[in-house]
Amino acid sequence: MARELYAQSEAARALLLQANDILGFDLTKIMFEGSEDDLRRTDVTQPAVFVHSVAQFVALPGLQPSMVAGHSLGEFSALVAAGVLTFAEALPLVARRAQAMQAACQEQPGTMAAILGLSDEAVEQGCQQVAAAGDVVVAANYNCPGQLVISGSATGVAKACEVLKAAGAKRALPLPVGGAFHSPLMQSAQAALAEAIEKTTFRPAQCPVYQNVDAAPHRDPAEIKANLLAQLTAPVRWTQSVQTMFRDGATTFLECGPGKVLQGLVKKIEPTATAGSVA
Repeated sequence: MARELYAQSEAARALLLQANDILGFDLTKIMFEGSEDDLRRTDVTQPAVFVHSVAQFVALPGLQPSMVAGHSLGEFSALVAAGVLTFAEALPLVARRAQAMQAACQEQPGTMAAILGLSDEAVEQGCQQVAAAGDVVVAANYNCPGQLVISGSATGVAKACEVLKAAGAKRALPLPVGGAFHSPLMQSAQAALAEAIEKTTFRPAQCPVYQNVDAAPHRDPAEIKANLLAQLTAPVRWTQSVQTMFRDGATTFLECGPGKVLQGLVKKIEPTATAGSVA
């Protein structure tokens, strides 16, 4: 991860080295040389993705976004791009978020599954049906039309998968994740992160930040803080965010980070938009 950025961009290299100092361990060594198991460690995964994303952004100093958004963890790198937080302010919050989510997973075990080929409404109804019987399961990630991730207890997700397949889902795929992210089972993580966020200065956004919880543009620091906390237990409304950004004038979407998943989702949400990578 980010090895080419490190070699080619002085700004990215400085940022990656700064990350090691902030975190107190050699993140770049793990990013460059670590095994897949190393990179899957919660205390590594989230900081590594965040650092890679911001490094890719700073490697192009002329990049001036008109608006920004991030998918789940990506909201932190979006806040750096919008000038709400500096890299040095955001990385400790990302690390604290990862620790809090890991602790919540241990306290309240859970899982997630991807549901393909059903409308959002049908998935929501299926989850509500299972939840009404006492199990925890909710719609968690609205990724694109026909692709929605559910989250909750292992029993709740398993039951919901059966209900949704019976309702016509093409596939219901269990995901190899460590917990029930973006569900009520992350409540303790929300409380743990709140203290760190309240101690951090958030600045007015230099461009609109379309946040996960409501898919609406925000500039006010207090609103951004509240939404960032709510995000841990609320769904990621990525489909709705892209739709709103497109309606508000965005025609070109550039992805910063390791991979091209979001580019693919954007094209499925708004086929006439241009989607690519900053690399």
